[in-house]
Amino acid sequence: MLFFSNMDNEGNEKSMPAPTVGTLQQLGQLEIPKPESNIHCITIVGQIEGHIILPPQNKTTKYEHIIPQLVAIEQNPKIEGLLIILNTIGGDVEAGLALAEMIASMTKPTVSLVLGGGHSIGVPIAVASNYSFIAETATMTIHPIRLTGLVIGVPQTFEYLDKMQDRVIKFVVQHSKIEEETLRKLMFNTGQLARDIGTVLVGADAVRYGLIDEVGGLGEAVKKLEELINERKKNVQQ
Repeated sequence: MLFFSNMDNEGNEKSMPAPTVGTLQQLGQLEIPKPESNIHCITIVGQIEGHIILPPQNKTTKYEHIIPQLVAIEQNPKIEGLLIILNTIGGDVEAGLALAEMIASMTKPTVSLVLGGGHSIGVPIAVASNYSFIAETATMTIHPIRLTGLVIGVPQTFEYLDKMQDRVIKFVVQHSKIEEETLRKLMFNTGQLARDIGTVLVGADAVRYGLIDEVGGLGEAVKKLEELINERKKNVQQ
């Protein structure tokens, strides 16, 4: 192991392992807590990157990085629950749906928490868990699938987008308490967004429409996940 020179409080020179130096440089502290936990946390932030590589200045979550983590969590007997933290503007539709489908199909308890924003294709991911939370100030933008730029072959393209839209709507309705008619109405609302159609739901609004289960933060999300884990243990024992 590599060691780096350092001085203690009395001015004496001492050695510091290289990993500790890396932690200091990246996190601003010498050591981070390492608790043994039966809960794993995955963050989905920025823009969900799918089939197209986004510019390097974009904050992205690569779906091909998340998928192996979900598989490992499902297979690891030491992990009993999954907490998903979202602050995303959306991104690739098929990549987002792939993540949502995987989360929804997991046998272990899952809880999602929307912080900041869970927009666009982030909505299916947020509702894919067994129970969902949203921070009081967090927002979710509900809008239809759209393409930018010149579209060639309009009838075929429209049919494709319409089928893709139905996939998203069907998934959200199946995994939340919102009615399909209400969801479509929110998607095609023309009165809120200046340059687009759709609706922005803030905190309690998302709960009122049945999209998210409860307004809450990290403490509530972890507590709920622990409850779901205990319920699953009781069912297995029976």
